[in-house]
Parts: sequence; structure tokens; C-alpha cells
Amino acid sequence: MERNLHDRAPWLIPDWPAPARVRALCTTRAGGVSRPPYNALNLGLHVGDDAAAVSRNRSLLQSAIKSRPVYLSQVHGTQVAVLSNRSVDGVAADASLSTEAGIACTVMVADCLPVLLTNRRGNLVAGAHAGWRGLLGQGGSGVLEATLAAMGAAAADCAAGEVLAWLGPCIGPGAFEVGPEVRAAFVANDHAASALFAAHAKGKWLADLPGLARLRLAALGVERIFGNDGTRDWCTLSNPQQFFSHRRDRISGRMAACIWLDSMAQ
Repeated sequence: MERNLHDRAPWLIPDWPAPARVRALCTTRAGGVSRPPYNALNLGLHVGDDAAAVSRNRSLLQSAIKSRPVYLSQVHGTQVAVLSNRSVDGVAADASLSTEAGIACTVMVADCLPVLLTNRRGNLVAGAHAGWRGLLGQGGSGVLEATLAAMGAAAADCAAGEVLAWLGPCIGPGAFEVGPEVRAAFVANDHAASALFAAHAKGKWLADLPGLARLRLAALGVERIFGNDGTRDWCTLSNPQQFFSHRRDRISGRMAACIWLDSMAQ
């Protein structure tokens, strides 16, 4: 599993063939100042943590990546925000994209799947928050479809065949229990999704969230998909020392997956 030891903390660095000016990472619990149960690098202001601690954590992240993360107000929807140097935090959206250097598209997670995207040319980056609701969307169109469409509108050389995607940590297929209505909704859109649900106790199902995201991306024409393969190392619920998990802890911090363009790289 990809990992790089920063001076402050072990954060995940995508192992993917993105252009040199495209930078990305996903934080873990480590490296911040929040006290239990938010220890230590909680980046969410909306989860009950001390606001001063969260502000310090966000400053630590910004200092480490030398770009400004833009935090969305995520609502499990499909809205895509186009970011610039004038963008502010708090826009209601579940994905963002940018063509400007120094602005980090930022996805906060604590079980949902972060999806980071760029193109072969490296002139655009995007990040999507893919919980099952956003991934499913309506009428077969969810947050990944919306993000790919926005990327195509923003850059002529951003057709699906030119896109690279990296899937970050999320609740794994051995831990993500859902009701039969969730399975039925995904299967109604694509029968191939049935293979990504396993029967579980009391009429419940275990869902493979990264597998469902890979299925959606492949259907869109994205062939170069990296990162989370559904194994236990990527599971937020199963790795309490490394990852926050809302489903495991209920009171939980938030990690951030960030992708940005580095103005200094060529």
C-alpha cells in the first residue's frame, strides 16, 4: 500500500503515473493536535472537535503541501465546484476541480471513498466524495459522472481515456453493511454490480464500495484506475490506529484527500 513518511506524519501518497506537476495525498489520523476521540489530525470542523485544534490541523496540512486546501460542505450529492484562487471554504458540493496551481481540491472522509482524478497532460485536477448515495446518484448518474463531465467541459484534452483516477481509503467490502434497497438500486442501474454485494446476516448485504466506484469509472471509459483494491489495509473501519471511521466510532474525526497542481514542477 502506498505510503510516504512526511516530517510530521505517515500520510498516503498515490502510487500512480500522474504528471510531475500533479501532487496528491491522503492524510491519516497522525500528525495533528486534536485530543481524543479526535486524535490527532482531525480536519473536520463539523464533528464536535475544538475549533482551534482543527484550525491548527488545517494549517499543518496547508504548510506541508504548500497549497491551500479548499474544504467543501459535503452533502452526499453530485454537485461539482470549480475552484480558483478566489474560492472560499464551505461551498455545498461533493466534488471540486481546478486548473489553477496552488489550490488543493479536498475531500474529507471517515468511511466514504475519496476519488482523486487528473489527466495525462496534467493541466487539471479533481476530487470527488463518493459515499454510496453520491456514487449511486439518480438515473444512473452520480458524483463520478458529474465530475468527469465537469472535467471534460473544463479541458478539451480531458476525455475519459485521458483520465487517471486514484481511490483512497474507505470502509472495506468486509465491513460495509447495507440494506437490500441499496443493492437493488445499484443492480437496477448495472447488473454487473450484483457481484459487488455479498449476502450478510439478517437480510443485509456487504457492499464493495471501491469495487462499485471502479465499475462506474470503467463504464465511463476510465481505464487507468489506481489505489484502493478492496483489501483490508485500505479499510477505514478495520484500521483504527491509522484511519478515522464514523461507522466504527460514531464520534470521529475526518481525514482529507487532496490533489493540486504544483506551480514549481514542470
